[in-house]
Amino acid sequence: FSRQRAMADTTEPEPPAAVADDDDNGVAPEEEAQVDFVPLVKLEEVKTKTLEEDETVLFKMRAKLFRWESDSWEKEVKMWKERGTGDIRFLQHKDTKKVRLLMRREKTMKICANFYVAPAIAIKENAGSDRSWVWQCHDFSEEKTDLVTLAVRFANSENAQKFKEQFLDAQKVNKAIEEGNTPEAVSAPKEDAAKPKEDTEEESKQEEKKDEDEKKEEQKKE
Repeated sequence: FSRQRAMADTTEPEPPAAVADDDDNGVAPEEEAQVDFVPLVKLEEVKTKTLEEDETVLFKMRAKLFRWESDSWEKEVKMWKERGTGDIRFLQHKDTKKVRLLMRREKTMKICANFYVAPAIAIKENAGSDRSWVWQCHDFSEEKTDLVTLAVRFANSENAQKFKEQFLDAQKVNKAIEEGNTPEAVSAPKEDAAKPKEDTEEESKQEEKKDEDEKKEEQKKE
């Protein structure tokens, strides 16, 4: 009897019987849901025009722009405020041949300067710097016409000089148009102006250092 009991204890249990296919209480196999969502409204892609499509780029160069305006807290106090860093460009309309200056901020591409290069604008050296210019103009960058004072600063004096030359050329073209004359052929960008001197890493560091020094000088004056 003991031997039979020991043999019974060592017998492996039989596996449970398979669930029949027609068993309603069985576990149903997992299935992937195939669902297609159809949008209620189909939107077509709309291309936004910037009016730059009708213009030729005469000049393009990276720069930093500033505007002379009132302080945010003390309106009677005037100061230089940075408008942005990006490519500053001269654009000539393909039909009218008029030239304007347009500048957009890097990354956001928001316009920070947009004005017709009028012949009456006087461009001057800014604070004795050979890489910065200042002028007054009617700016349209904020969807309204304002007479503002702008200043632009470049990485080096070579780029600054090329900008001034192109600025003066644009004024000559616009003056000829205002006088009813045919402007000289300037639609093709100058070879040297189209390829400005690239900013090296060392020049970028020097520019940042100059900016810091200028800010410290302004703080001392205050």
